[in-house]
Amino acid sequence: MTAVTALRELKRRISDHLVKLYPDEDIDSLTGSIADIMGYHTAIAEVIPHSNLWDQNDIITITYGDSITGKDELPLDTLYRFFEAYLKGVSNIIHILPFYPFSSDDGFSVINYCEVNQSLGSWENINRLANDYSLMADLVINHCSSRSLWFDNFKQGKKPGSGYFIECAPDTDLSKVVRPRTSPLLRKTQKLEGISYVWCTFSHDQIDLDFSNPDVLLEFVKIIKMYLDQGISIFRLDAVAFLWKRVGTPCINLIETHEVIRLLRLLIEHVNSQAIIITETNIPNRENLSYFGNANEAHLIYNFTLPPLILYTMLSGQSRLLKQWMMSMPPAQNGTSYFNFIASHDGIGLRPVEGILTDHEVDKLASLMQQFGGDVSWRSMPDGKHRPYELNISLIDAMKGTFEGEDDHQISRFICAHAIMLALEGIPAFYIHSLVATGNDQEKMNMTSNKRSINRHNWDYDELTGYLNEKDNLHYKIFERMSRLISIRKQQPAFHPNATQFTLHFDESLFAFWRQSQDRSQSIFCIYNITNKARQIALQDVNLIELDQWYDLISSYQYQDPREIVTLNPYEFVWITNK
Repeated sequence: MTAVTALRELKRRISDHLVKLYPDEDIDSLTGSIADIMGYHTAIAEVIPHSNLWDQNDIITITYGDSITGKDELPLDTLYRFFEAYLKGVSNIIHILPFYPFSSDDGFSVINYCEVNQSLGSWENINRLANDYSLMADLVINHCSSRSLWFDNFKQGKKPGSGYFIECAPDTDLSKVVRPRTSPLLRKTQKLEGISYVWCTFSHDQIDLDFSNPDVLLEFVKIIKMYLDQGISIFRLDAVAFLWKRVGTPCINLIETHEVIRLLRLLIEHVNSQAIIITETNIPNRENLSYFGNANEAHLIYNFTLPPLILYTMLSGQSRLLKQWMMSMPPAQNGTSYFNFIASHDGIGLRPVEGILTDHEVDKLASLMQQFGGDVSWRSMPDGKHRPYELNISLIDAMKGTFEGEDDHQISRFICAHAIMLALEGIPAFYIHSLVATGNDQEKMNMTSNKRSINRHNWDYDELTGYLNEKDNLHYKIFERMSRLISIRKQQPAFHPNATQFTLHFDESLFAFWRQSQDRSQSIFCIYNITNKARQIALQDVNLIELDQWYDLISSYQYQDPREIVTLNPYEFVWITNK
């Protein structure tokens, strides 16, 4: 295909998306503007459909730019220094949470998308990280800060900004709108010509953008191209499920939202065919799965059900619900995969377990997290009542005990939970505070009045690295064991994110599944004791092929007798492999 033909075909595909979004606009002009911004007249990347852009070596670390700070040093320099000293060879992908100037929500209320927050560093720092690691950045696409130039211009009727936000009469029936917060949806705003009410899904400092205006789309196309030029190769579309609004609907997961994602993927991958789109959609599981599209939307989707369900499983000592959910999950087709995590900068969302956990089970879990020093965030329901929306607690403290109370198995329980995540189909992502076992930061939460701050501690570099060098310290023990598990995982073809996975059935005290490499040469049986009591399993129930030599990747123990009885101590696990 010639360059001219390739450009013509790409423009046709762009136009096909645009006409569905903006039927009344000049589609040829809009398509031309987008092609010019993305630089397609110079070069178009060749995209091979259904290509896996990852393997078992990919490990993601989630961090704020200032999660670790040093004396007389920009935080992004400190972060780079920490990765080079402690995470080189452990994690090859860094997700730096919003590093732009912001006004609230720890970065997710963006003032300027095209600048690096000066208190963190500069684009030069970002470039250095992007040169040595795959860099994942947030495209905070649903809303921007009330202190942004766009919103200031909106209030004054100037461009850029005029027409960028959603205005709605205060008496409009918005009862169907799905909300993740309890604050009023509309914010009263003084404009030059009078009072207006603007749409705020999350907070009154986060004003929703109006993507029904193609000028807003063009602004984000420019931002995306700039990020690509700065070395960003993984785009996290923040809160994207809420992107498109239509009064009289829930204003979440609308068909136009999916159309925008398909368009953005098309634009991004034809600049960098190795770039990845990930959708951050903290919603019930069935709706979340829809963001794969037909392998033409998200490359990766957040496995939001995993954190609350693994937590409940570890605290209850019962695997039934986790097994049922796992059997219901379709294998991701080539070119797509799951983004697996069990802790993040946000709390542990509870919406993804709607229909899996009962209200009683959710309430029981929320109550226990409060006993372990955490808190609960709430959301408004259509009937005016409030339900738990999110658990706010550090994961290490969430693992203090079980529904029976605190016990001495915190470390083993915590490691076991991560070992499940590491072995599952998908790409594992570790929140930096889980890697180093950071506990609840009550002081920061009280200071900010933000419940999520409890799990957003800021470490001093010397203090943290001092702990990581003390062998009897909790932080050292967790980091060393996690690093070792990651190292083992990376050597196993059967742990490729798209390798075969089947659920195994034992009693509820055990959780188990089988992974098989794509060439079928390696099998791994992953078996976990999820209780605080010792449990036994007969190898004959695993059906190991007698002609193969089987051994445990964790302990290196070789199984000589296929009828052997294996004893698993509380929260102990085995990865039994033939290769």
